[in-house]
Amino acid sequence: METSRLEAFSDGVIAIIITIMVLEMKAPHSADIAALGPLVPVLSSYILSFVYVGIYWNNHHHMLKATSRVTGSIMWANLHLLFWLSLIPFVTGWMGQTNFAPLPVALYGVVLLMSGIAFLILQRRIVSNQGPESALAMALGSDFKGKFSPALYAVAIPISFFATWAAGALYVAVALMWLIPDRRYEIARGSRREIG
Repeated sequence: METSRLEAFSDGVIAIIITIMVLEMKAPHSADIAALGPLVPVLSSYILSFVYVGIYWNNHHHMLKATSRVTGSIMWANLHLLFWLSLIPFVTGWMGQTNFAPLPVALYGVVLLMSGIAFLILQRRIVSNQGPESALAMALGSDFKGKFSPALYAVAIPISFFATWAAGALYVAVALMWLIPDRRYEIARGSRREIG
């Protein structure tokens, strides 16, 4: 299978995820500014989740552009990632509607953790398929950010039962860490062009 088909399918699913998230936000029934107050938690959780989905979309795109071929195991790993990403609208809505209650904040962290692990699995399947000497494998190196992010999620999950603000701060910190697109994929893509 060509990487373009996998990328197109993934782009479609990610677009639906974002659409579902925005449709969960309900406009207030009143026209005054005070009516927006109760929507602050919902809007905050939406913004954070939109940034996360955007980060995954961006890095997924760059990683697939640095990928030369797609196998069955890569397709299944990609579906595994999309499964966890598809749960983001649910936990986003629950977290915002409950004003960041401990259990929804913890479950949000579980979904982020599993999404991060799923992305690592997909990345490893691609590297395994292309070989340890591939441009992508060389560009990834030790992958500090990729391994550090799940660790922060794992810390934030139990913290959310005692201090939801601290767990939220960790989720924001990880998002900020990834906000700038990962240059390693650009390097791998450039190397692949030179080789090909």
